[in-house]
Amino acid sequence: MPATAAAIRPFASRADYDACVRLQRETWGEDFVDVASATILMVSQRVGGVSAGAFDADGRLLGFVFGISGIRDGELVHWSDMLAVRPEARGTLKHFQREQLLERGIRRMLWTYDPLVARNANLNLNSLGARPVEFVADMYGDTRSALHAGLDTDRFIVEWRLDEAGPAGAGPATADGGTAPIVDAEWLRREGPLPTDPQIRVAAPADIDGLKATDPACARVWQQVQRRAFTWYLANGYRVSGFEHRRAPGDSHYLVTRTPASAGGSPGSPATDDR
Repeated sequence: MPATAAAIRPFASRADYDACVRLQRETWGEDFVDVASATILMVSQRVGGVSAGAFDADGRLLGFVFGISGIRDGELVHWSDMLAVRPEARGTLKHFQREQLLERGIRRMLWTYDPLVARNANLNLNSLGARPVEFVADMYGDTRSALHAGLDTDRFIVEWRLDEAGPAGAGPATADGGTAPIVDAEWLRREGPLPTDPQIRVAAPADIDGLKATDPACARVWQQVQRRAFTWYLANGYRVSGFEHRRAPGDSHYLVTRTPASAGGSPGSPATDDR
């Protein structure tokens, strides 16, 4: 069924909320401990939150989005906590959520994603125009989700400026890091210092899901690479300024750029160390 056939609306009945709970279990696994309950989905809507789904013509839930609203930096913001969408309805719910929030006077939305997942980085940074504002190591701890496959839940927090006309994030999908040095699994094996050029490329593996299934040790190496790189760069005057998305088997790259205010400072030493 094409995405245009999906009817998107806020949840309005116990059956809607229960269907959302079932889809969470289907997506993150039966042992997932962070399921948003039917009650939380319901009451969040009474205080500016969003609990909405995409339904097919027979009323089957194809996907959902859930988030809560609150105050950050003295301003109304929305935290999009969970989103799961079947293939039939991809590309619809995030924009519905945006329109709901703009009607309520909310201009900023935040959420998290695993920086190892290149397709999500491409969607969030290049298609939507969100921008990473923080990297958090093992943000959610052990949620017992089958999707995490034994990895820590390292996450980017991204911000989406809802009322800006164009993409407000890291840059277009065609962003090119040129000859900037690359921080990847091979760099970690060399155990050298992190490069401190004005622009760096931090790699994202071509298929992290495949690595989790076939080579979990390699997947953990990739996570260590990104953790060391993003922890240090974001604490030392760099920002994520773009994302080069490449189809498998090529690795993708985050572009990390030193901000002008820090250009003359000392680079310091490298720090050591996905919902």
